[in-house]
Amino acid sequence: MGIPVKLSVFEGPLDLLLHLIESNKIDIYDIPIVMITDQYMEYIRAMESRDLNVMSEFLVMAATLLEIKAKMLLPAEVDEEGEEIDPRAELVERLLEYKMYKYMAYELKERQCLADRVFYKQAAIPEEVAAYIEPVDLEKLMSDVTLQKLNEIFQATLRRSEDKIDPVRSKFGTIEKEEVSLEDKISYVEEYLSNNKRFSFGALLAGEAKRSKMHVIVTFLAVLEMMKMGKITVYQDGIFEEILIESKEVHTEVVENVSIK
Repeated sequence: MGIPVKLSVFEGPLDLLLHLIESNKIDIYDIPIVMITDQYMEYIRAMESRDLNVMSEFLVMAATLLEIKAKMLLPAEVDEEGEEIDPRAELVERLLEYKMYKYMAYELKERQCLADRVFYKQAAIPEEVAAYIEPVDLEKLMSDVTLQKLNEIFQATLRRSEDKIDPVRSKFGTIEKEEVSLEDKISYVEEYLSNNKRFSFGALLAGEAKRSKMHVIVTFLAVLEMMKMGKITVYQDGIFEEILIESKEVHTEVVENVSIK
């Protein structure tokens, strides 16, 4: 924890500079650096303390003021935008920041003094009083209630309930997963094939109890799988014509008969 530096009335070099600016009624944004530096140096020479830990901070600020004083005598520097750089800008920013914290400290100290004058008394309510619950008088409570008012409350409650319903999702109904097995569809096609050697894909679907989109897709996959297995032959007479399915045995017999002729 740092040791606070307090010499005479001033706490550090910034406090001394701020005092000089305020006592001379100088605009903090336009500090006459020559005059302030001379007054600051006079105060340094008059300091009774020779403690280096205390003097070092004041001497560093004195060096800073002398540096700014020297820069003020030289031609002004220009930044990238073509504007002159004020050597006092950084010092002004530090003084404003210090002034803000100083007045904030005064405000907190004042609040601390006011807080010392505040006293609190703990609650001393008897348990019987704290546990008391006033009985409800139903006649008094329902004295101004009419059927019309009850109906208005009921209708308002219904409207609030309707507002909470999503107008789109509420009409979706229950979404259930439809279990369709490819193996079951292959068995169904084989069974249908045992009774019908040549048929259309539409006739195959017409024989099913369920003809949802999922059942149609899986049935089509079952037909493709049986083609891959070499059990059936699939063809069309033309584009967009009915898909015809034929047992491989029948197709083989027809090919053999054509070959013999």
